[in-house]
Amino acid sequence: MTRAPPKPPSATFRLDGLPQQAPGAGAHYLEFLRVPRLSAGLYLLPRGSVDPQSPHREDELYLVLSGRGQLRVGKATVPAGPGTLVYVPAGEVHAFHSVEEALRLLVVFSPAERQARPRRKPARPHTRRR
Repeated sequence: MTRAPPKPPSATFRLDGLPQQAPGAGAHYLEFLRVPRLSAGLYLLPRGSVDPQSPHREDELYLVLSGRGQLRVGKATVPAGPGTLVYVPAGEVHAFHSVEEALRLLVVFSPAERQARPRRKPARPHTRRR
């Protein structure tokens, strides 16, 4: 008889104890929970940055904790501000843009994101071409 692997212990996190802004000019991701069925982290995007994401193999939830910007999901664009919760299915093209105030986001992947961190390229400041 094969036994199921032991369940990880429960855990409590204080989001106010995690970083309030990205160190330096680029995007910053801090994963603070990883179990086989999900992973969670804090994603920070400075004002004016461009999110360098590519589609993930996992379903994803974003909860905007603070800041303001826009989120493109597929062909739709939605405003992203405090309290906004967005579900992005696996494989869907998505990225934050027009970051007016530094974004601080809770991100949950299910199952746990497969790549090792750091996963995201540094965000670059948005500049308009003339």
